[in-house]
Amino acid sequence: MRIVLQKVSDGSVDVVDELTGERDPTFEPQRIGVGYVLLVGVEDSDGARQIAWLAHKISNLRVFEDDNGKMNRSIHDVNGSILSISQFTLYADARKGNRPSFVKAGAPDHADRIWRQFNEALRAEGLVVKEGRFGAHMRVNLANDGPVTIIFDTDELGI
Repeated sequence: MRIVLQKVSDGSVDVVDELTGERDPTFEPQRIGVGYVLLVGVEDSDGARQIAWLAHKISNLRVFEDDNGKMNRSIHDVNGSILSISQFTLYADARKGNRPSFVKAGAPDHADRIWRQFNEALRAEGLVVKEGRFGAHMRVNLANDGPVTIIFDTDELGI
């Protein structure tokens, strides 16, 4: 799995109706305050091991400032929330040509299942998790706080 974590003071997502280009009325826009916006990419080899490691790591990551201005507090300590967005383009390979290849991105059924299981694992860690819509054209807005952006790639970690 690949995850881009952004510490935010505010984040939101809505879905675009592909026919009209307007906001899709079948999707209730989601919004969080302080917390993380997670862009989540899945490949076919991802499963329970990657989910468990990432959910635990993200839940306990200390990137929020304490009273001394040090990054020493977790998302739990600040009563933060998560906005989780599926994003297959994290597996883009743009080394050749000008059009990226997405062959490493997980098959849609698998990626959707793993993304949902990951979100449930975060909830099991005691976090409030709001979601975009898998496979949809989404508009994500966020105010990156810091800025703090951290990239996780379980392939590079050997998980």
